[in-house]
Amino acid sequence: MSETVLVLDFGSQYTQLIARRIREQRVYSVVLPFDSTIDKLRALAPKAIIFSGGPQSVYAEAAPICSKDVFDLGVPILGICYGMQLTAYLLDGKVEASSEREYGRAEIDVSAGDSPLFAGTPAHQRVWASHGDKILRAPSGFRTTASSDNAPIAAFENAERQCYGIQFHPEVTHSEAGTAILRNFLFDIAHCTPSWDLGDYRKRKVEEIRATVGDRNVIAAVSGGVDSSVAALLVAEAIGDQLTAIFVDNGVLRKNEATQVLSRLSEGLGLHIIAVDGRQRFYDKLAGIEDPETKRKMIGNEFIAIFEEEAKRIAGAEFLVQGTLYPDVIESVSIKGPSAVIKTHHNVGGLPEKMGLKLIEPVRELFKDEVRQLGIELGLEEEFVWRHPFPGPGLAVRILGEVTAERVAILQNADEIVIDEIRRAGLYREIAQAFAVLLPVRSVGVMGDERTYENVVAVRAVSTTDFMTADWYRMPHDLLDRISRRIVNEVRGINRVVYDISSKPPSTIEWE
Repeated sequence: MSETVLVLDFGSQYTQLIARRIREQRVYSVVLPFDSTIDKLRALAPKAIIFSGGPQSVYAEAAPICSKDVFDLGVPILGICYGMQLTAYLLDGKVEASSEREYGRAEIDVSAGDSPLFAGTPAHQRVWASHGDKILRAPSGFRTTASSDNAPIAAFENAERQCYGIQFHPEVTHSEAGTAILRNFLFDIAHCTPSWDLGDYRKRKVEEIRATVGDRNVIAAVSGGVDSSVAALLVAEAIGDQLTAIFVDNGVLRKNEATQVLSRLSEGLGLHIIAVDGRQRFYDKLAGIEDPETKRKMIGNEFIAIFEEEAKRIAGAEFLVQGTLYPDVIESVSIKGPSAVIKTHHNVGGLPEKMGLKLIEPVRELFKDEVRQLGIELGLEEEFVWRHPFPGPGLAVRILGEVTAERVAILQNADEIVIDEIRRAGLYREIAQAFAVLLPVRSVGVMGDERTYENVVAVRAVSTTDFMTADWYRMPHDLLDRISRRIVNEVRGINRVVYDISSKPPSTIEWE
């Protein structure tokens, strides 16, 4: 196993990003709650520890505070924003609420040119700050290495204790020397080796799966998405035909998706797969339902019912494969302390417990970008692994109002045109997510010499890196024109196209 850098989570929205940035440098990183026991930290034998930022003040009543013993583990520590304030607080420096909160772009002056953390970075640099408190006095034995207008101590260090702190976020792209600072910490201070390798991970997982499964049978739920496909292919590499993948066409997939999934996974990559045409069953369940949450539940319940029926036909199945990713299993920290562990929609409706199956989650240690990379190594085409996110309930939550076979077909055709034109324009990878939404309104139009009274489609496209916030994508007008003209001309039942220019927040990315 590779060397590990621990990231202690104090509630920052950027905590996972820190871990991802470390892995980008080919160093393995793990996120743990701030209150993890010293024994647990020691058992992981970390090469270094990073304290994340967080929204609290160290003096707040429910402030997340780790054990002071962390500083006695004898490994380099880097405190980021709240993490730096906590370092000062625990080591008897002085922190107080600032009259001016520093949030967003800021500028720092590096005052210690010989600081190993700032080696090779500009003396004056732009950073991304996010803090309300400021450090008035560094702990004994620490020297100030950088300052800003609002933070006279914007960075400090005690090289002897291998302890460093910065009042800004090096993990976000707005900090111009952020990557260099993280590299300095990882390689020059913590002496990490860039040895985290997906090829090694793949080999290790294949061996683990073989040892776990033995000669027993395994089933996998394959949705057509990247995560479940990569998980199934990795298990298939380990145990071959002992794995049976089950793919359910729920009637609300993208156009031709069922055919493409079978072609890609079964014919192209040799996965043993059972395809179930459940379209009519889902349409019957969704008839007359308009509430989005009820739609989600109906689709989830019917999927479980069909999956159970099919799974019972597979003799000797003892394991279930799920495409759970690392962000889904991180114990996220809320402002009041550690909270939920796993998102419910990833644990397929409690199926493992219900059917007495043991779980195999072969990609649970990976971030999405790593799963994509692994997918390419396993033979999936690049166009597929970089596909935009698609909701679990599919087009059902992009059809506002009742879901019927006719309305699904209308939206499938419109959505295909949106994606086709974006790909032709070379913008697909630049846009984080794009799709069409069928609205529950009709509008008057003129087509030829006839007045029409037809459906309205909204086109949605956003830019984002983490999907927690998103900005509407500034689509070129000529591209919007092509999309609109093609949809109205080619999709029977639509006579008006509108473009959604709402950001998240206050809007969500999906409409339902």
